[in-house]
Amino acid sequence: MYIVQIASECAPVIKAGGLGDVVYGLSRELEVRGHAVEVILPKYDCMRYDHVWGMHDAYRDLWVPWYGGTIHCSVYCGWVHGQLCFFIEPHSGDNFFNRGIYYGANDDNMRFAFFSKAALEFLLQSNKRPDILHCHDWQTGLVPVMLFEMYKFHGMGTQRVVYTIHNFKHQGMAGPDVLRATGLNNDAYYYSRDRLVDDFHPGAINFMKGGIVYSNFVNTVSPHHAWEARFSDIGCGLGRILEVHQSKFGGVLNGIDYNLWNPESDRYIPGFYNKDDLEGKAKDKKALRERLLLRDSDKPLICYIGRLDNQKGVHLVHHAIYYALHKGAQFVLLGSATEAAINSKFWHEKQHLNNNPDCHLELGFNEELSHLIYAGADMIVVPSNYEPCGLTQVISLRYGTVPIVRGVGGLVNTVFDRDYDQNKPLEERNGFVFYQSDYQALESAMSRALDLWAKEPEEFQKLVKQGMEYDYSWNHPGEQYVGIYDYIRHK
Repeated sequence: MYIVQIASECAPVIKAGGLGDVVYGLSRELEVRGHAVEVILPKYDCMRYDHVWGMHDAYRDLWVPWYGGTIHCSVYCGWVHGQLCFFIEPHSGDNFFNRGIYYGANDDNMRFAFFSKAALEFLLQSNKRPDILHCHDWQTGLVPVMLFEMYKFHGMGTQRVVYTIHNFKHQGMAGPDVLRATGLNNDAYYYSRDRLVDDFHPGAINFMKGGIVYSNFVNTVSPHHAWEARFSDIGCGLGRILEVHQSKFGGVLNGIDYNLWNPESDRYIPGFYNKDDLEGKAKDKKALRERLLLRDSDKPLICYIGRLDNQKGVHLVHHAIYYALHKGAQFVLLGSATEAAINSKFWHEKQHLNNNPDCHLELGFNEELSHLIYAGADMIVVPSNYEPCGLTQVISLRYGTVPIVRGVGGLVNTVFDRDYDQNKPLEERNGFVFYQSDYQALESAMSRALDLWAKEPEEFQKLVKQGMEYDYSWNHPGEQYVGIYDYIRHK
């Protein structure tokens, strides 16, 4: 098959979050399976050009209809770690992608509406006719709308669309000016409840809703999160439209790159190891303690790696630090806050705990250090309020670090409680799960993990190895996506 991914990110050249990792990882997996894959991206001024090889003109004069006229664009082509990518650069006073940022401008809705239009126009004018367009998140929600309302009448009638929602919280809202800009001029038609109008803001069109309505298949990034989106407030108001389109909606778990995250060959860790020989993990724990000036003693080491914000259950992260220390464990945190108040709270804690030989808070993000923490820690806490898929728990399993997670979203699909999971036999369980968002629930799960480490070390080692036996690479998701592509092509 010939597949084109249309997205606002692709790691490592454009990465603001997990979306970039998914676009890159899935594209590479599809190519390994013998499919032709291209990625269309905005050409941001602030992207990592050092990760693009052989950048050159691919289509010099792309004229994109916009309002009553056209905007001149250049399309560049290059390889991002082996993946063929096209970058669209508009030449207009709007400076859509020359802002020094990926997201956060007041006119983001216009910026990405234009990108969606330009991506389709590029496919049309360059005579590219992929079997599948795979679009991601609200930024490309208008692609299927314009494809099926406009471009199919200009020679693009056989293309099919998969639309993947990574985060329901950000949906893309705009007024009727976006309809006029893109050429979707019929306000009364698109402001229908069955098409683009937001269910709660009757003056606004909703990009993500458009993606759901017009795509041939819609998915989110774990089966449990797909259930949450339909039946809880996690869907952020899109539950009704997902109900209407339930026959084409599902969940596909994200994968991780097993070449990048591999304790047998990771260049950021001193001790290599695997599930049959864990000696290197002890070496990594010692190296982590040396690097962070922690005392070298016979104690379990618990970590947290990730953003510090409300989605990640920051109140429980804070509590986990002090509960771990109270129980005689060590704690390492690596993360950056997204809000000033949270940032200041954790800087205060960092200063307060600065001389504690059993605790280190690293505020910011450091890719190299994250690898050493995954390898050196015994356990990781992931107490999220909601988690569409979650990658930290999957990486930790790969590194033999036992996850202690809250039972939401993709965490439910990847971590199975050692003591209580009735759906898995004991030899297939791999961590500890709690469900409430209060301190007692977190303490209960942490206490069970710490007791196992202290009182039954052989059982703890067995749990470590059981976690390492799971395959959360792109292999299974790749197979599922190919199945979805085949299904909608022949439907």
